[in-house]
Amino acid sequence: MGGADVGERTCSFAANGCSCGRHGDHAHVLAARPQAWRHPQFLITLPDQHGAHVVGLICFAPYQGETELGVWIAQHARGQGYATEAARAALTLARMLGHCRLVASPIADCPASARVLAGLGFAPTGQRRGLAREVHALDLCAPADDPVDPDMLRRAA
Repeated sequence: MGGADVGERTCSFAANGCSCGRHGDHAHVLAARPQAWRHPQFLITLPDQHGAHVVGLICFAPYQGETELGVWIAQHARGQGYATEAARAALTLARMLGHCRLVASPIADCPASARVLAGLGFAPTGQRRGLAREVHALDLCAPADDPVDPDMLRRAA
């Protein structure tokens, strides 16, 4: 498996408790951890003729009574839509898991993370937490604006 290191400084929205961000683990260590059924974690991989290479991580984590979405994309894979594609699949999964609201906190000095969240329908809440990060939220129990793309679900599987 590829050796994506989640210890490098990331440009992401990292969930509290989701080993995204500045943690010293490797992606394969995250994959070996026990899964919580309402707060799963996934590797984002890019398959090719030599196997699947890890390009990121995505997870749900409990945060102050809510569920937070966390995403990390390896530096070499940024700007190619992987965060958006993975997060769209995660939103579908979150609805299936019964989550009615997700929160996310983009790193303050990474406008790309905030753009990904805005494109998914997240809106700033006005709340802030560590490192001056603004909390964004998405109501999942409201009717979805865009239908579920079955091809996206097959690629995510």
